[in-house]
Amino acid sequence: MKKTLKATSLPPRKMEVEIAGAVEADKSKEGASERESVQELLAEQLAERLRDLIVTDELRPGTPLRERTLAERLQVSRTPLRDALKILASDGLVSLLPNRGAVVTELTPDQIEEKLDVLGMIEESAALRACKTASDDEISEIRALHHEMLAAYERRDRVTYFHLNQRIHRGIVNAAHNGTLAQIHELLNRQLYRYRFQGSVTSEIWHTAIDEHEEIIKLLSARQAQALGEFMRRHVHRTWEQLLGDG
Repeated sequence: MKKTLKATSLPPRKMEVEIAGAVEADKSKEGASERESVQELLAEQLAERLRDLIVTDELRPGTPLRERTLAERLQVSRTPLRDALKILASDGLVSLLPNRGAVVTELTPDQIEEKLDVLGMIEESAALRACKTASDDEISEIRALHHEMLAAYERRDRVTYFHLNQRIHRGIVNAAHNGTLAQIHELLNRQLYRYRFQGSVTSEIWHTAIDEHEEIIKLLSARQAQALGEFMRRHVHRTWEQLLGDG
């Protein structure tokens, strides 16, 4: 006579306890994931605030970045601040030195010139492609940013002007629809933020930058690829050349 095998199961109470434990574990994982996301967002926001301080020379090249002092100044804890400094180090805006901690990176004139050479080639290539691949909506968006930038210029709002200026340059690069080009441009451009901000350091240099952006919008709108590409490469160098001339 064959024996019938009965399916084994946990006692109801024990099963409830294990299910409840699994649910709590999932909630704990979700909570940890949410906390990590919040911390990452806070670190990114702090990194952006520090970029502005570096760009505007409130934190000048070579300045030591003391965690305790910065944490008190920005009213944040040191953990997200430390993460923000790592982000800026990956950008090249901050150097993490043994036994010295973090300092604002200082580039030599030769290093700036080298980086501008490469950035100019990238923006030239992006302009050539954008004239062929950009949608009408993308060009309209860039044109709208230009008008916002002009308004910031009229208000003499240098920080807002700079951010809009950079959005225009990124807009042209993104309109080229080449992810690798955009990534390299973003990394290199961040290393030059402070020097590109000097495009509004004097009325003469600022006015020249405005005139050149008018020409950029004109050439992009007409999709004159060759002319825009050559102009973008020269435009990237112009501010630095003017600063050297003034120096």
